[in-house]
Amino acid sequence: MATSLGIDPDLLEKALAIGGEGTKEATVNRALREFIVRRSQERLLDLFGTLEWGGDYDYKNERSRE
Repeated sequence: MATSLGIDPDLLEKALAIGGEGTKEATVNRALREFIVRRSQERLLDLFGTLEWGGDYDYKNERSRE
């Protein structure tokens, strides 16, 4: 999908230099993928300490060696 964006040229050049991608398009696509992964991980971190676990839960008993 063709999209016209106003991207800071200095940022794009730095991303090209350190990212290892061969084109601007590939650099932007990789940056977007990494952004999505990072934000998804941050949301998971926000869940730590918010879930209650049963004290009698035995994870070893739940393992299956079939």
